[in-house]
Amino acid sequence: MRLEKRQAVSPIALVAAPVGAIAFTLLVSTLLVLWAGAPVARTWGALVQGGFGSVFAWTETLTRATPLILTGLSATVAFRARLFNIGAEGQLYAGALAAVAVGGLHGGTGFAASPALLVPLMFLAAAVAGALLLLGPALLKARLGVDEVVTTLLLNFIVLLAVSALLDGPMKDPTAMGWPQSVALQDGLELGKLVPGTRVHSGLLGAAALALLLWAVFKYTVFGFDVRAIGANPRAAAFAGVPPLRTIVCVALLSGALAGLAGAIEVAGRTGYVTLDMSPGYGYSGIVIAMLAGLHPLALLAAAVFVAGVLVGADSMSRVVGVPTYIADVIVAASLISVLVATLLAQYRVRWR
Repeated sequence: MRLEKRQAVSPIALVAAPVGAIAFTLLVSTLLVLWAGAPVARTWGALVQGGFGSVFAWTETLTRATPLILTGLSATVAFRARLFNIGAEGQLYAGALAAVAVGGLHGGTGFAASPALLVPLMFLAAAVAGALLLLGPALLKARLGVDEVVTTLLLNFIVLLAVSALLDGPMKDPTAMGWPQSVALQDGLELGKLVPGTRVHSGLLGAAALALLLWAVFKYTVFGFDVRAIGANPRAAAFAGVPPLRTIVCVALLSGALAGLAGAIEVAGRTGYVTLDMSPGYGYSGIVIAMLAGLHPLALLAAAVFVAGVLVGADSMSRVVGVPTYIADVIVAASLISVLVATLLAQYRVRWR
């Protein structure tokens, strides 16, 4: 058996690929629901209702989608240049800590500045923290050939251990009654709510604007061309005059900065402080979302809302029919695998010998 690239992909195959992927995902998930002994129609109805069935459900879904958009953009930028950044989770926490360090109160003292100055400084510090955390693995790959998958993945655990130490030490909130959480942001630094009485905040608009900006950068700028060239064939790109080291460094800084911004927006828009369970795996989920979107910044918006809706709806599904919420993770994983396989079969045909 071998794969042979199709000379032209038919429109029917382009339509059939996502339809087949959705059908396969529904089939696998339905089998799991039946195995759990739950009614299929009621289970799917509860999931859709919980994620998209009301204004409140939509606001919760969009709130969950906001950091996912940014971590998905982080993975998109890196993966397009074949820099496999698995460390967005650690970069998110580094950005959150940097944001609290700038905008928080430490022992009753803080920066004597207005929110108009502190908010940009807070997000700038978060972006710098995330960027610097990825810069090291990128340089190790470019100069020494060290596998960035290993280095970025291991940095996640180092950062989480550092966060744990800081939350029990210098950044611990003395008013938290012993709970391991950081000091809170100063008053006036929280992001505004888009819908009063809900948790959806203006960070969603910022994340969507960054997705649009990133699409334009990839499509219309020299840097976007350099990234595509490095991702397609690094040796050929270098022979054509694309600077590989500079491009990889810029990609690493941009990818890490986006993940760091996810942490800052999560702190300023939702939690107000840093905790060890602040992120339920946003950094890892961003990789799934980037792959579901085919590394396209605009398609990533829809992918992030889909994944967020599944995760939010799974909570409602669990309460209504008693199905474990882990089925949501199976749905997301099955959708990723099916989309990748369907896309592959749309572009390649299987030849048997």
